[in-house]
Amino acid sequence: MGSKYVDMTSVVQVIGCVYNNPNLLELTDKYIVTDEDFTDDFHRVVFGAIYKIHELGAKTITLENINDFLSSRPKSEAIYKKQDGDKWLMKVTDSAQTLSFDYYYNRLKKMTLLRVYDNYGINVTDIYDPDLLDVKKKQLQEDQLDNMTLEDIANKVDRKIEAIRLQYVDESYGEASQAGDGIIDLINDLKENPEVGVPLYGNLINTVTRGARLRKFYIRSAATGIGKTRSLIADACYIACDEIYDDSFGWIKNGTMEPTLFIATEQDLKEVQTMMLAFLSNVDEDHILNGTYVGDEEERVLHAADIIRGSPLYVEELPDFSLQDVENKIKQNIREHNVKYVFDLI
Repeated sequence: MGSKYVDMTSVVQVIGCVYNNPNLLELTDKYIVTDEDFTDDFHRVVFGAIYKIHELGAKTITLENINDFLSSRPKSEAIYKKQDGDKWLMKVTDSAQTLSFDYYYNRLKKMTLLRVYDNYGINVTDIYDPDLLDVKKKQLQEDQLDNMTLEDIANKVDRKIEAIRLQYVDESYGEASQAGDGIIDLINDLKENPEVGVPLYGNLINTVTRGARLRKFYIRSAATGIGKTRSLIADACYIACDEIYDDSFGWIKNGTMEPTLFIATEQDLKEVQTMMLAFLSNVDEDHILNGTYVGDEEERVLHAADIIRGSPLYVEELPDFSLQDVENKIKQNIREHNVKYVFDLI
């Protein structure tokens, strides 16, 4: 049974425009079309053929190109011929409106997103209901969808799911508590389990924060160039890695190895990695960057690399980001890596 979230006009227009101008496929920072955007095997075959032919170097696409390409793919060729593909392509390319490609592309991607939500059992009829019969309401719905971005749709669905969680999981809508409720139990519990988190790097910061306590949010502020990034990387490594080099004692056990995420907003992964190596091995980062080591420094750096590779330490690169992007990455890493501690420089 096919999905109701399909806009056939957008499907036809996207295929027709790409056939007429396959160079659109090179704008991967703007347009990304995949098999998931088509629900019909015939449309997948046609678009797939155009995509592959262009990928092989063709700047223009002809019916001969498509037929030659499909001739070595019997199953796809049979689907194409059964639908009289040549005739269909000529019709849609004649009607393709290149100047309106952005509109039809965005419409196609919105339908794909709604279809995926619908397939997972999430009701999105408040965003778009193809079965709506009332003409006025249907027009309002069309206008609403046209004015929404993909992120708007995803955020609206996220808010619905979050509201359910707040009400039925987190129980955020409880009644006020009397200030003394459970206070004796709290005192006794703190005697058994003091409110102390895993250590951060440095005695002063641990005195101020009582360590990295779960469900706590710490903000550090400093001028540019003071070393905020290196400080955060040191803390992330100190929590996630189980060894660190000390000049007086050599490699010493740290004993934490808690799943930790570092979000890099100003550095790429390699820049973060060299800072991590320098911190754990206690080797000047310039020596690492220049590849010139003194004494046992290279051995220490290689050992630090092994420690990092074996640690639950993750790095997300977000050079262009919104607060929503940061939130999404944190949630993703909690789901996928059970991350407990997050360090971010904003």
